[in-house]
Amino acid sequence: MSSTRRGSSVAPQGTFGERLQAAMAEHGPLCAGIDPHRGLVESWGLTYDLAGVERFTMTCVEAFGGSVAAVKPQSAFFEVFGAKGVALLERALTELRAAGTLTVLDVKRGDIGTTVDAYGEAFLSKDAPAAADAITLSPYLGYGSLRPAIDLAHATGRGVFVLALTSNPEGASVQHARLADGRSVAGAVADDAAADNAEARGRGELGSVGLVVGATVGSAVRDLGVDLPGMAGPILAPGLGAQGATAADVRSVFSGALPQVLASSSRDVLRAGPDVTSLRARAREVATEVAAITAA
Repeated sequence: MSSTRRGSSVAPQGTFGERLQAAMAEHGPLCAGIDPHRGLVESWGLTYDLAGVERFTMTCVEAFGGSVAAVKPQSAFFEVFGAKGVALLERALTELRAAGTLTVLDVKRGDIGTTVDAYGEAFLSKDAPAAADAITLSPYLGYGSLRPAIDLAHATGRGVFVLALTSNPEGASVQHARLADGRSVAGAVADDAAADNAEARGRGELGSVGLVVGATVGSAVRDLGVDLPGMAGPILAPGLGAQGATAADVRSVFSGALPQVLASSSRDVLRAGPDVTSLRARAREVATEVAAITAA
């Protein structure tokens, strides 16, 4: 889709998988969340309005920029404030990029045809107002429906994380279901991601199509035959810390794929705010803990 927009994005160098692998090696396998929901914002002594959310967000940007492998802003908490909230999100993405920190925008988009193509253009194109390094996608209109966004991500050196096994109990009714060939839906999503990562896997690199797999899903990966090592892409793993996943849980859930794990932590890190120094220190502490857990 051609566009007349003038975006502020600069084309990244190399693939997303390459950049993420390097960032994880340098800073530890942590993706720190920026989740300015009412409870967290007010716990910092801030008002839950645009000014308070701006203070919260930019404190996180200052603390995390240059200190962690990746940062994951949750788009919904910015969208609730309308155009000014989205402008704040774009500012955060831009400043994190300037700090040399990868961003994973949590938008969980999923649609068909020209609509998913437009979502890709909004977040992954070279003309996006403030493109993320990667976005989250939902495959439950069929993995193939995501093709325009995945192809655009590959073309622009960006990445995607596709929902596979989420930690919410409602997800199991879809993700655990079996297809006619006996594979689980989650397993089929992993197989499709593996196909998209085949070229990177052949080079011995981390692919740019990742999966979202909760650290709290228990034995589901094994029970459903989800081939995480064979998928050969990064695994965004929420659930460590505040959601209750332990080191033993992580090792059990991701056995054989631990080097691919990028742990996502929001509340566990954000509770250390509002002081920038304390927030940065907690992020680094959690990153060190996760590195020890996921060491092969």
